[in-house]
Amino acid sequence: MALPGPIDPPHRLLMGPGPISAYPSVLRAMAAPLVGQYDPFMTATMAETQELFRGVWNTSNEATLLVDGTSRAGIEAALVSLVRPGDRVLVPVFGRFGHLLAEIAERAMAEVHIIETAWGQVFPVSAIEEAIVRVKPALLALVQGDTSTTMNQPLDEVGAVCAKHGVLFYADATASLGGNAFEADAWGLDAATAGLQKCLGGPSGSSPVTLSERAVEVIRSRGRVEAGIREAGDASSADFVRSNYFDLGMILDYWGPRRLNHHTEATSMLYGARECARLLLEEGRDAVIARHRRAGKAMLAGVQALGLGVFGDLAHKMNNVVAVEIPDGVPGDAARAALLEDFGIEIGTSFGPLHGRVWRIGTMGYNARRDAVLSTLAALEAVLRRFGVAVPNGGGVEAAADLYRGA
Repeated sequence: MALPGPIDPPHRLLMGPGPISAYPSVLRAMAAPLVGQYDPFMTATMAETQELFRGVWNTSNEATLLVDGTSRAGIEAALVSLVRPGDRVLVPVFGRFGHLLAEIAERAMAEVHIIETAWGQVFPVSAIEEAIVRVKPALLALVQGDTSTTMNQPLDEVGAVCAKHGVLFYADATASLGGNAFEADAWGLDAATAGLQKCLGGPSGSSPVTLSERAVEVIRSRGRVEAGIREAGDASSADFVRSNYFDLGMILDYWGPRRLNHHTEATSMLYGARECARLLLEEGRDAVIARHRRAGKAMLAGVQALGLGVFGDLAHKMNNVVAVEIPDGVPGDAARAALLEDFGIEIGTSFGPLHGRVWRIGTMGYNARRDAVLSTLAALEAVLRRFGVAVPNGGGVEAAADLYRGA
């Protein structure tokens, strides 16, 4: 067999719902030399990363760490570690990723209860409380920003409702953390997970997690240490977490003072995650959110100026992604392919009832910036015209540029 040459990806501007183009310094950090998993530099870097992500989550939670794997690994670790077989779990579904939470909870052998609202809408807190009172769940699992619909579910009052009824509160912030407000402590979160490949501006492959003391108590009550490394006095609950890799109790022991071996930390991903968090805090949490809001408003203004419809309740749209209705007569996938082939720009399609109806255009992380927004709008205008859509000449670019100038 002929050997392929070195990897040489084409240059792309990733303006879809994620993954996105990573910050250059994140890629440089990931090329740094490897060290052993218990090297003093390694353990110090793990501790630094924990402290940095406490700032990202805006939490004092000691149990703040990374799960090695994509954002779904963090979701599964949280749910399988917090949910006992037979526990009731309530999942409000307003898009594809609510269904994902329900799927994972069901695989953790929970008794899953779903409430649904139309795609493009979010839940009032009253509807969530009514379901909690009716279902009496052990845990509420709720997506914050669902990129399938681009909606941002308000969380600020949900934690108080969960505390009132003795319910653990978990949120999936994969697509929202860093580009939209998230206050882990102030909003009463017991557990939250995310990924790097959206607003945090890194590659997929590491999942930041934060856990309240109450969540840690639940996880510790299910503690079990592997026989090969178990010491006298180590707990071995009969109600242990059914996944070995995703057992947050053992992962906490690995990241904690014991440094109890669980897996070999993904060193390059650790470096990348550390840089994602460092960049966000260096710029400032509020400044990063404002940058995402500005870029999102500019993209929204641009697509509307091109005469395109926008899907969903704009009052609850995420800062970092917009769902653009595909004009009648335009083959959505063919237009996306033309953007990629001719301009090197990727935008996204969608899922389920929105497949073929909308394009999803992201403005997040490194790409939440003026030149990326304007380049995407200029290319989209050219492609739309090619497919016979009458669009104002330069209208999208000018509308977005006007918003930036005003900002």
